[in-house]
Amino acid sequence: MQSASMRSVFFLWALMVFSLCVSRSRAQTCRNYTFTNKNTYALCVDLPVLSSFLHWNYTQSTGTADVAFRHTGASTSRWISWAINPKGQRMVGCQALVAYMTTSGSMYAYTSSVDSYSTDLPEGALSFGVPSISATYENGEMTIFARLKLGTSMTSVSQVWEEGPMNGPGTPGRHSMGGANVRSTGTLNFLSTSSTSGGGSPSGSSGISSTERKKNVHGVLNAVSWGVLMPTGVLLARYLKVFKSANPAWFYLHVTCQTSAYAVGIAGWVTGLRLGDEGGGSSVGTHGNIGMALFILATLQVFALLLRPKPDHKYRLYWNIYHHSCGYTAIALSIVNVFIGLDLLDPTKVWKRTYIIILVVLGCVALIMEPVTWAVVIKKRRRERSQKHPAVGMNGAHSNGYNGRSHEDGV
Repeated sequence: MQSASMRSVFFLWALMVFSLCVSRSRAQTCRNYTFTNKNTYALCVDLPVLSSFLHWNYTQSTGTADVAFRHTGASTSRWISWAINPKGQRMVGCQALVAYMTTSGSMYAYTSSVDSYSTDLPEGALSFGVPSISATYENGEMTIFARLKLGTSMTSVSQVWEEGPMNGPGTPGRHSMGGANVRSTGTLNFLSTSSTSGGGSPSGSSGISSTERKKNVHGVLNAVSWGVLMPTGVLLARYLKVFKSANPAWFYLHVTCQTSAYAVGIAGWVTGLRLGDEGGGSSVGTHGNIGMALFILATLQVFALLLRPKPDHKYRLYWNIYHHSCGYTAIALSIVNVFIGLDLLDPTKVWKRTYIIILVVLGCVALIMEPVTWAVVIKKRRRERSQKHPAVGMNGAHSNGYNGRSHEDGV
């Protein structure tokens, strides 16, 4: 039974590594993105900061550009903007497209001409025509769609993209003046398939932006640690400790799995903090808050290991309650947070479907092992009761036997 359980664990691990490697090769860039409104664009660029992408079509004969600016990991309490500046790479003079979510839950998009550094992005006409503009919010992603009448002479322009907080209904606040928000500028050639923006990966290149790469690393580390290793460690403890032959090996497997999950999870948590810094201090809200809660719970579990009393200690019951409560809460939150993170990282749902398959496999293992181990426990308890009340011999002695419970029971 122990050998079969270990084979199941190794199979799950191999499946997870293979699936993540396949998914990694299909991670989102501007080139493999599909718009839900069926819009298609010939050219695109992965912008290097602020988790943003630009897609466009350009008709040279009329000087018309159809653009779509996307910002992933967006919060409904923040605004986004993409602008071009015919006068150079600076804020003043930018002709901006702006969007945010209203208090009614609908998206509002408009144009704004930036005339000062202290602007609150008031609505107004641009130096060129904008016949249509709209915005959407789906799966943590804000997108601005617009048609620009630029004229045939404006083919190479300076661009700026930003995001910032809302100061109230209909009032965009000032964006951060440090980090990624001061690096979100570049040049764009509407005619070129190799257009770059501030160091972003062009649509014709084979790589992805450094920000996207860090997001993928963050996602893999946390999915492996919180989403797979930690639940696997719990399964090892729950279903192996009832077998005498697995004692005390199950305990060391459990500790190894959980400490590995903690170490990998901390690495993933740190990459998340760095991504937040590079995003100009912007937050992904619930995902970041749950991540902080997981870090605290996991740290408490490390202390639980260091402070674990002996099985017969009078405080062992309270330790068990503390250990199990923190552990199961962390697992529930980790699964929820992995799904939230995958929605932010991969709107095409490739990674999400892979993780669902892994959870289904873990769930099937639990469904099989739960009745098996309960049958073993019930059988042992019956044997224990029969051994506690044997026929009394002439000398009044009672026989005793192995009680079937591990010396580490309760972990």
